[in-house]
Amino acid sequence: MARYRGPRLKKMRAVGVELSGLSRKSIERKPNPPGMREGQFKKKKSDYGAQLLEKQKLRYNYGVNERYMRKLVHEAFRSKEHSGYKLLELLERRLDNVLFRAGFAPTIPAARQLVSHKHVLVDGKRVNIPSYRIKPGQEVTLSEKALKLGLVQSTLEQPSVVRPPWISFEAEKSSAKVITLPDRETINFPLEISLVVEFYARSIK
Repeated sequence: MARYRGPRLKKMRAVGVELSGLSRKSIERKPNPPGMREGQFKKKKSDYGAQLLEKQKLRYNYGVNERYMRKLVHEAFRSKEHSGYKLLELLERRLDNVLFRAGFAPTIPAARQLVSHKHVLVDGKRVNIPSYRIKPGQEVTLSEKALKLGLVQSTLEQPSVVRPPWISFEAEKSSAKVITLPDRETINFPLEISLVVEFYARSIK
């Protein structure tokens, strides 16, 4: 399944949660799923439906496809840590997400574009792979050209989200450093990670 490239607000309405990584827009005016009018009766979700909903929140927020998700789940299941927490850690350490969380870009798609256009440096070396996994101690910066972009400047002045404690930001250098591994407490949208684990447990051994 390919990465979703359609209307982002529509997907946030479908899962019923505002996903800051996906869009800066709010679903406050239209909180109901697409096709459902206000006050219309909502069907009770099955166990599978509830698990699917939580899984989709992760996919849409981080902008990853199902094949990539299953790859990360395999890795998380093989680790000695809690599978769900490990999965969140792996997603948070993606380069495009680190850029977003550090305040270089207003959304993850915008951060991914910066990476793809070769504007991002990790420890001084140019990296153009959005899924590149940042390790504690590594420093992320932008090229001089990127720092002059209006979108980057406005986001640095007013980040879309509060920078998490696992990222250290130096305003004078416009650089961010991952100082520790991210944990589940820093996820900025409501999520039942145990349901995501249950969703994949049936098909991944």
